[in-house]
Amino acid sequence: MAGCCSRLLGLDQVNVTMPLGMLGCMRWAFELLEEHKGIRMDLAGIPAEDPSTYAMIRKADTLGVFQIESRAQMAMLPRIKPRTFYDLVIQVAIVRPGPIQGDMVHPYLRRREGLEPVDYPTPELKAVLGSTLGVPLFQEQAMRVAIECAGFTPGEADQLRRAMATFKLTGGVSKFSSKLVDGMVARGYSREFAEGTFKQLEGFGSYGFPESHAASFALIAYASSWMKCHHPEIFTCALLNAQPMGFYAPAQIVRDAHDHGVEVRPVDVNSSRWDCTLEPAGQGRLAVRLGLRLVRGLANAAGAGIVAAREDRPYGDVEDLWRRAGVPVAALRQLAAADGFAGMGLTRREAAWAIRALRDEALPLFAAAGDAQEVVEPEVTLRPMSEGREVVEDYTMTGLSLRSHPVALLRQDLRGQGIIPCADLARTRDGRRVTVSGLVLVRQRPGSANGVLFLTLEDETGVANIVVWKKLFEQRRRIILGASMLAVKGRVQIEGEVIHLIAEQLVDQTDLLRSVGSREMPTQPAGRPARV
Repeated sequence: MAGCCSRLLGLDQVNVTMPLGMLGCMRWAFELLEEHKGIRMDLAGIPAEDPSTYAMIRKADTLGVFQIESRAQMAMLPRIKPRTFYDLVIQVAIVRPGPIQGDMVHPYLRRREGLEPVDYPTPELKAVLGSTLGVPLFQEQAMRVAIECAGFTPGEADQLRRAMATFKLTGGVSKFSSKLVDGMVARGYSREFAEGTFKQLEGFGSYGFPESHAASFALIAYASSWMKCHHPEIFTCALLNAQPMGFYAPAQIVRDAHDHGVEVRPVDVNSSRWDCTLEPAGQGRLAVRLGLRLVRGLANAAGAGIVAAREDRPYGDVEDLWRRAGVPVAALRQLAAADGFAGMGLTRREAAWAIRALRDEALPLFAAAGDAQEVVEPEVTLRPMSEGREVVEDYTMTGLSLRSHPVALLRQDLRGQGIIPCADLARTRDGRRVTVSGLVLVRQRPGSANGVLFLTLEDETGVANIVVWKKLFEQRRRIILGASMLAVKGRVQIEGEVIHLIAEQLVDQTDLLRSVGSREMPTQPAGRPARV
């Protein structure tokens, strides 16, 4: 897919350094796809130009997929509206400091939307820039412009490429200014056009992409999007096992999976392996079982011992697990805190009480029934945890909760403050001012965004994408960077199927969030959710 100049100068190589995490995730996904659905596939075998995949991408439904999951990329997707692979190549390349600082993005978008004519002063320029509507977006194009339109030799064009790559350190692009401008003028271009072209090429000193690089990234972006679109449970399982990676934590990945109809089951000492796995869920569906790897502080060796010792039969109770698996009491406490004994019918507190009766000592190799005096623990009725405390413990020990969302427990308070659920943004007209509140999931301030900060808030109904302009960010920096929960008042901006809230006021609600531990759901009785 790279241009002839890139092949001439040896640039048509695939960069696999940055996407190693996603490549590992996709390998995992392909293995799960074959194991559970009997489908053998690899990157080369994924159906090309799949309409359903592109429809999902155009909606910016790309959480977890490679490269196009950032807020800056999500904000650009409804403008590019990718329908083909080359559209995706451009999407990957255009959200970069180079094209933005070289003033290439807005001209390209205006031309793509039919708001600006596409003119090529010469056939040579059309041959070089025709695929990108007359705007240089790739390093190969910059080099070909220098060769075809300014008379550079391939060697001189390679020097230009190297200067662009080290611009931030050396500022070396400027020494090519007169040669490129004079060369273009000598070939019939106006000086104004030639100087504008050089300014655009100079922008590549701020990290422009080679086309071959963008194409390799776009391939992985498309492949991961296809897997998410057509096999969301497999994608979720593989993505959780590939963590830490990308912009989003397991809590957001699980929430997004739920929105795509994926059932996620909790950590369980009789069902979980170390990694997340897939289980039959009836009617030919698969559910994701969270792995022991998610339990904070649990050693891999302890997890392996638990899995190995139950191969013949499941554990009957806490003591049975302790004796057969040979894990330390500290590991049992971690599992109890993570609610890993729920499948035995034990609450967190009941499991913790049972563990208190165990002695943290080496297990005997041989034991006779009468060798030790049996200690009978008195039966104790333990007070159940509040729903809020269960949720807090879930987040503390596994980083996510399959129970109530923390904000759901605060909804009555928020409603009294005139705060709407995030999902209501989809039913709000463009330009209206509203206030939403949620957990701060993501803060992104990309170098390509000219000081703009992107926030993602989450409540029990979904997420809100917040745009914070530079001036407001500087005024409220401490709150924005320090708050765990924020209320944001702003103006709704709707573009296609993507909705943003342009922030005008921000309020730290972290203190309100701290009260979750004492809360119950107001509209339903407290109690343990159904566990599988």
